Amino acid sequence: QVQLVESGGGLAQAGGSLRLSCVASGRTFSEYAMGWFCQAPGKDGEFVAAIRWSMGNTYYADSVKGRFTISRDNAKNTMYLQMSSLKPEDTAVYSCAAGIIPWTVLNLTTRRSYDYWGQGTQVTVSS
Repeated sequence: QVQLVESGGGLAQAGGSLRLSCVASGRTFSEYAMGWFCQAPGKDGEFVAAIRWSMGNTYYADSVKGRFTISRDNAKNTMYLQMSSLKPEDTAVYSCAAGIIPWTVLNLTTRRSYDYWGQGTQVTVSS
């Protein structure tokens, strides 16, 4: 059974940093793409970033380019989201997701493309 468990959320000041982790278990993820999505209260979920597990290709939403970095550690079966230069508008619940997805922008940025989801971790950025 596939399980994704996020951690690392919390409270940060604007301009600060946080690192989120997503530990994946239950199968080999070499064929998978994994992503981060966020959802703020009253808003639809938004794509943040994705990574191809085997080759390490990455893709980012324009809103986080240059500020966030997605990475993975194959040995630890863990994906990370390094968040820097945080803004109050980054406040949201961040969830990781996994799926066998064709590497296209449409697929990567669409929630229903992903088969497995974590429970989410809250990120709050104060001004």
